[in-house]
Amino acid sequence: MRHERVESQTQPVRDLAPLRERVARLNARYRHHGATDVLRGALSDPEAGDIAMVSSFGAESVALLHLVAIADRTTPVLFIDTRLLFPETLVYQQEVAERLGLKDVRVLRTDDELMKERDPYGALRFSDTDACCALRKTVPLERALQGFDGWITGRKRYQSTGRATLDFFELEEETGRIKVNPLAHWQPEDVRAYMDENRLPRHPLVSQGYPSIGCWPCTSKVADGEDPRAGRWRGEDKDECGIHFVNGRAARQGETT
Repeated sequence: MRHERVESQTQPVRDLAPLRERVARLNARYRHHGATDVLRGALSDPEAGDIAMVSSFGAESVALLHLVAIADRTTPVLFIDTRLLFPETLVYQQEVAERLGLKDVRVLRTDDELMKERDPYGALRFSDTDACCALRKTVPLERALQGFDGWITGRKRYQSTGRATLDFFELEEETGRIKVNPLAHWQPEDVRAYMDENRLPRHPLVSQGYPSIGCWPCTSKVADGEDPRAGRWRGEDKDECGIHFVNGRAARQGETT
């Protein structure tokens, strides 16, 4: 299928007050609920709107994917193929989607013409990893999210300092969309316990020393005692995935561009 050429250009939302109020109400409504109730609320609460899930099918993704499959297998699941993913991730994505019975998995890619224009030799990652993430992740995701009011993420507070204050619901002020973080309060042991109890398949690279998995050029093995995300963009002042970038730079919670 030919992918339509698009640019990642988000338009400022003029009046953010009503959106902020909606997010505040959602957080108040579900503040004392668990991940399952938050997820079901996101998929059914009129104030959340029309929601899709975005998944990397990475090291811990199967837990949230399983919760989504239980809540509603027809939920759109957006998977970004950056063309730089580990082969193991591509195989795992297909196996997990089939096993969980997900009915609407959409594989996203930046179109060929834009790739040739912006990164003809595949070398952008060497000079500007933020721009590479924006091109390969933000562009196709922004296109796919058109028409949705928000999206579900697997982000958790423990994963990085930039995520330490995550709420269940947050406003993406650049786009006016709501991000839903059902697992915000989960700890690593919660994820492992859930996967064990439900006999969910592990990403094959986890056992090889990759507790956090992204594109292969920017992911390295993690030594014992290191932070689980230490292998992502090792040696760079960068700790966020490209889908949480806006116009090529990291968008921290509560920050506007």
